[in-house]
Amino acid sequence: MTDSTARQTQGPGAETRGEPGTAQGAAPAAGPHVEVRRVARVVLLDPDDRILLMHGYEPDHPDQTWWFTPGGGLEGDETRQEAALRELAEETGITDIDLGPVLWTRYCSFPFDGRRWEQDEWYYLARTRRTEAAPRPQALTELENRSLAGLRWWTSAELSAARETVYPTRLAELLRTLLDEGPPRAPVVLAPEIV
Repeated sequence: MTDSTARQTQGPGAETRGEPGTAQGAAPAAGPHVEVRRVARVVLLDPDDRILLMHGYEPDHPDQTWWFTPGGGLEGDETRQEAALRELAEETGITDIDLGPVLWTRYCSFPFDGRRWEQDEWYYLARTRRTEAAPRPQALTELENRSLAGLRWWTSAELSAARETVYPTRLAELLRTLLDEGPPRAPVVLAPEIV
């Protein structure tokens, strides 16, 4: 979840298929001085098609919880693929993966730890040949140490039945489509999510 690189994006947001970073997938107009954090996320599937999610919470309000995919901000001049691999290793300890294509992109804006985060997220498909019973973080930031409760593998059915908050909010539907149809030919641009 570390970040030292941000950029500005503008334009309408819509759910379409298109190349990441094109006008089709641009974020809503965020103003002339809003920095948008570039993020790489990983949709990690095990041999049983279970997805690995992280359980997060608001540091000052541990009762406000949610589940989300591993990933975080780009550091320095690393690529999104490099950030995806680094973040997955840091947050889960899992390094034996096959990184696949970008599945989805989305712009999101949310409050967390006393500030508003504006993010341009790319979701990569990844597969691992083995399932860690209890994956363990290896190198968390100070903020991650204060806001992560653990990791869990979820089946598609468990995710669909979940009553807990999961981000992106349509993850259960997106995962089911991915498992039924395979990766999209081009990344699907999800509608912006403003919390």
